[in-house]
Amino acid sequence: MIRKLLLGGTILSLCSAAAIAAPPAAPAPSGVSGLGIRNIGSAAMSGRIAAIAARQEADGKVTLFVGAASGGVWKSEDGGTSFHPVFDKQPVQSIGAIALDPTNPQTVWVGTGESWTRNSVSIGDGIYKSTDGGESWTNVGLPTTERVTRIIVHPTNGNIVYVCAPGALWSDSPDRGLYKTSDGGKTWSLILKGSNLSTGCSSVSLDPSNPTG
Repeated sequence: MIRKLLLGGTILSLCSAAAIAAPPAAPAPSGVSGLGIRNIGSAAMSGRIAAIAARQEADGKVTLFVGAASGGVWKSEDGGTSFHPVFDKQPVQSIGAIALDPTNPQTVWVGTGESWTRNSVSIGDGIYKSTDGGESWTNVGLPTTERVTRIIVHPTNGNIVYVCAPGALWSDSPDRGLYKTSDGGKTWSLILKGSNLSTGCSSVSLDPSNPTG
């Protein structure tokens, strides 16, 4: 009886080992080909849109510029049906703000450094300007602001631009505040700063009835 039990236990052990060692069966090709593609993540950390600017062209079409938290600037010339990247050659890809010049449809302003401060935020290196609709870009200053929350272009004078900079996320910074240029980005002045090095600018608006008041 004992020998039968031992023999049965040995056979059971061999069968179990064989089952564990056996490679899994390959799925049928017909089953795999029927599966659709779906997004499985990272849903919590990717795909953030930080800025959008748009204008309607003379022919009625809508041109869009979209800034991503870590994916640069994208342009659509058909109202959002299709997009193509226009900022890939620049050294930073974190975007905080985009503004279009009301007096010149080819002039686009971009503030780098995502404005939504969080643990996964990336920094920027200042303000970029394009005078050919996003085909090429020039860094026109404020390289140490780290992030930009808002850009406003004067409604009748495209050389006057206001930039809102909240500053460094993890430390005090003298670069926080509201900046202004009156020469299209050649020079900048800090026209409003916080009461201490921890206070920056989060937003700014212009009175449309008196934008220079």
